[in-house]
Amino acid sequence: MGRTIAALMLREMSSTYGRSTGGYIWALIEPISGIAFLTAVFSLALRSPSIGDSFALYYATGMLPLGLFRQISAKTASAIRYSKPLLGYPRVTFIDTIIARTLLNSLTHMLISAMLIGGMVLISPSFVFLNIPQMGMSFLMAISLGLGIGTLNCFLFWRFDWWRQLWKVLMRPLFIISCVLYSFEDLPAFVQDILWWNPIVHVVGQMRMGVYATYDPTYISFIYVFVISLGTLSLGLTLLNRYHDDILYK
Repeated sequence: MGRTIAALMLREMSSTYGRSTGGYIWALIEPISGIAFLTAVFSLALRSPSIGDSFALYYATGMLPLGLFRQISAKTASAIRYSKPLLGYPRVTFIDTIIARTLLNSLTHMLISAMLIGGMVLISPSFVFLNIPQMGMSFLMAISLGLGIGTLNCFLFWRFDWWRQLWKVLMRPLFIISCVLYSFEDLPAFVQDILWWNPIVHVVGQMRMGVYATYDPTYISFIYVFVISLGTLSLGLTLLNRYHDDILYK
């Protein structure tokens, strides 16, 4: 199983990032450009972000965990379609394809996040103290949530073509409702009661707690995030196993 996953990861690296360093450089430039755009826009309108005094660092702590979730969920959702020609081999299973895509994209995104946040901390005037275990928990929450929802969507995208299109529409406001541009505490109480049910809000809050020494949110529930992750993962794997032959041969 380990060799199969490693081979699938190498295949994914070649197709996603190419055989040169250009693909990896673009993977780094993409989040940098997004963070730079938000920093330029909101630094003109606001005196300081909700936490600290570095707009770049503040938006990075929101965009990077959200980006990790979106990357994992999207890659996992298309794992079987991407590797379907290989699933005819006895040693390759749909679980292998899901694990391979999750591992590769998780490691890549976490490395990029570490480079960006680490670089910003070095040049930031803000007082920050990186709590690595807390940041690691945020990464784990984002990965588990992306894996669970992506696995369920892996089946739903195959079974219902309309769901793929609807999912794209549902994901569009995620950037706005996930506390990337603002802090959860800045919102009115009735809005907090609604947005609390968005698990990405907890992931972003966890990351900011790991970066800002003075930020101590009370609304975060990693149990809630992991329950959703485990529930969607279990349901997705059950459905994929149940319709395994139909997925391969129809």
